[in-house]
Amino acid sequence: MKLLSIVTPCYNEESNVEELYMQVKEICNSLAGYSYEHIFIDNASKDNTVSILKELAAKDSNVKVIVNSRNFGHIRSPYHALLQAKGDVVILMVADLQDPPKMIRNFVDKWEEGYKIVLGVKNQSEESRLMFAIRKVYYNFINKVSEIELTKNNTGFGLYDQQVIEVLRKIDDPYPYFRGLISDIGFESYKINYIQPARKRGITKNNFYTLYDIAMLGITNHSKIPLRLAAMLGFVTSAVSFMVAILYFLAKLIFWNYFDVGIAPLVIGLFFFSSVQLFFIGIIGEYIGSIHTQVLKRPLVVEKERINFTEDIRLSRNNESIN
Repeated sequence: MKLLSIVTPCYNEESNVEELYMQVKEICNSLAGYSYEHIFIDNASKDNTVSILKELAAKDSNVKVIVNSRNFGHIRSPYHALLQAKGDVVILMVADLQDPPKMIRNFVDKWEEGYKIVLGVKNQSEESRLMFAIRKVYYNFINKVSEIELTKNNTGFGLYDQQVIEVLRKIDDPYPYFRGLISDIGFESYKINYIQPARKRGITKNNFYTLYDIAMLGITNHSKIPLRLAAMLGFVTSAVSFMVAILYFLAKLIFWNYFDVGIAPLVIGLFFFSSVQLFFIGIIGEYIGSIHTQVLKRPLVVEKERINFTEDIRLSRNNESIN
């Protein structure tokens, strides 16, 4: 039997993990010729998420749980879990049920047709219209500045062949931009549009900082345009400043008694150029920070506990069929 791995990162999702487990179980058991494992990786939740996952794992050996020693963030933890998946095919979906489990069947069908990557693309969303519009603007922007074509409106929700996972294992990136890596690998992908449902229970764990972190990671990992823009804009503004200075100097010489330079142009110019400098220093800082993270080579996560990883589901299913 082919092994299907479902990977679900979670943090404080006590109100959703059990329902997600039930929906995934129902769908996976209906797939002929497949066994499955459902890997939950918990980012040191402060609620009862871990307790619920342990109860599920005690009842069902298909459920595998990784508990992190601390919260390692929304970028490193899901990626680590993907690398632990042993299935012939791996599906990544979040715990808040905004990635519809019913799409597992559609993903598997396309994989059977030969696609190594099948992505869920949310062309519409029941979330905040403002947030959806902001994300859309970001995806359009990063596609324009990126050196490769990235998939718009994809959060990572999708199916990945084990061959793709093997490539990811060799990359050794301590802070990976997963969506960009998938595009960078170059395998042909199939996109399936869906309407993202609104979160029914709990609150989103994303905030301004986490969204900004993802946005900057995508830019610094896949584009040098901001750095080159800083150099070009610096040259243009310095040329304009020199021309303005010459004009002021000539005007003062010609109209010595009538032309008053005043302090306002100096103050305005000082604040303008200072703000431009600070902006591009920040951009350069983002690139330096990215380099710093790569140089440190820290592990993606440190695991506190693993549950049910001692059993190989594929072997246990085969033994059951023999008996």
